[in-house]
Amino acid sequence: MNDLEAIFTDAGGEFNEPPIAISQKLKSIKAFLFDWDGVFNDGRKDHQASSGFSEGNAMGINMLRFSVYLLHGFIPGIFIVTGEENPSAIQLVKREYYDGAFFGVKNKVDILPILKDKSALPPEECAFVFDDILDLSLAKKAGLRFFIRNKAHPLLVDYIWKKQCCEYMSGHDGGNDGLRECCELIIGLNGNFDATLDNRVKYSSKYVDYLERRNSVQPCFYRPNTNGLVEFIPAL
Repeated sequence: MNDLEAIFTDAGGEFNEPPIAISQKLKSIKAFLFDWDGVFNDGRKDHQASSGFSEGNAMGINMLRFSVYLLHGFIPGIFIVTGEENPSAIQLVKREYYDGAFFGVKNKVDILPILKDKSALPPEECAFVFDDILDLSLAKKAGLRFFIRNKAHPLLVDYIWKKQCCEYMSGHDGGNDGLRECCELIIGLNGNFDATLDNRVKYSSKYVDYLERRNSVQPCFYRPNTNGLVEFIPAL
């Protein structure tokens, strides 16, 4: 763990808890939740209010899922939770067979009853990767938190640290693959980074089996209406 800690602190990351304590919490995590803007990207949007993602981050999440599969024999849930509806997010969820996405969520704790009812996921079994103020209500409930740092938000960074709203703060921001950094850290904390990559590089039978199971996931999409968050089928 000392070598792992040095690798990530040298890259600018900061641990609010010792890596060994985070690795213990990871054993209880069944799903990973991700904000979109500022996590998958730098938060900038075009004239249609759309924002994209990097393939580096997509690969990081795929390897994270495979790492958990190798270690525990199940594929963790993957959900996007964002304040806006984004075509790029819909496409990524479909392409990578994530479990689902919640769009238009202004108070992100509102997703917790759905996760518990539909997926049997209590908040303490969910890890959350986030970057901004809108995410804090959910971060305070999640079982494990990874904060994507932005050096242009020094008072927010200080607030997150003082209020202990995260266990790890990335060295890189969303526009520079801070999400990938967090994924690699989690795989490292799982203790199987080399095995995860070796199996992927060889396209081993274990990786093929994982892909078959991953690709059987049927994503669900939610957006708000007068009755709260309701499931919908994207037109894309």
